[in-house]
Amino acid sequence: MIRVTVKQKGEQRCIVFSGDVGRRDRPILQDPSVFRQLDYILVESTYGDRLHQDPKGVADSLAECVNYTWKAGGNIVVPSFAVERAQEILYYMNQLLMANRIPHLLVFLDSPMAVSVTEVFKSHAELFDTEMTRLMKERKSPFDFPGLKMVHTVDESKAINHIKGTVMIVAGAGMCTGGRIKHHLVTNISRRESAILFTGYQAIGTLGREIVDGAKRVRILGEFYPVRAGIHQIHGLSAHADRSELHQWLSALKKPPRRLFVVHGEPKAAQSFADFIKTEMGWNVAIPAYGEQVVLD
Repeated sequence: MIRVTVKQKGEQRCIVFSGDVGRRDRPILQDPSVFRQLDYILVESTYGDRLHQDPKGVADSLAECVNYTWKAGGNIVVPSFAVERAQEILYYMNQLLMANRIPHLLVFLDSPMAVSVTEVFKSHAELFDTEMTRLMKERKSPFDFPGLKMVHTVDESKAINHIKGTVMIVAGAGMCTGGRIKHHLVTNISRRESAILFTGYQAIGTLGREIVDGAKRVRILGEFYPVRAGIHQIHGLSAHADRSELHQWLSALKKPPRRLFVVHGEPKAAQSFADFIKTEMGWNVAIPAYGEQVVLD
């Protein structure tokens, strides 16, 4: 989040750009920062028109996908964002493995960026929440559980496809727009026994969106492949706050801002959230258009 304070002619104005607000009570990291007094806010609205799945159901959905695919004899391919999403997937896998709720399979983090980001997480324990701090002290880190393999080189990535039996492959990019995930999709998307597990938002126009929208055939690396693998989605892992969580974040203010600008969302989501805030809070809300200029005060 970025806060800009402007002083002019003896007066002061504070403007905040929310970025991705984040969510409360999520694994690993502390809750998002809040503000008590602001004059102008630019707030994201990615999920401003909906409510997320109960986070308590994430582990159940993940266990169901893993167990089903294990019995079928396929692989679980997980397109993932490198920052926070990949680490949360490892967190839930660690929890399920410790509880013996899933088979003890190999889990490959096949993303050089995600591997590097995981090292950054390890180096900043001061940002962990209470539960994550406890796990680290008890040497039950989700970043170092039995069966977890950090993949660095291209040759190591290619070698995964020669392993017999079920494995989980967490790879980038999160919307299947590039990166190592495309090669794993080529190997698995036409296998009925395999599963493609989406854990994040898929933007319009991306390969990931095509797949979750039910495409029967998709183009990957210049070739067309029939979609036969099981397609699964877990919505509770989103890093973006939903409508209720955005409302909660804004409610930390002691008094309404001069104006709230709703940004970073598809038109339907942005309009829905703007209408919601106008109705619930009575604030002055605007949805800026591309290239629009606004004079504050």
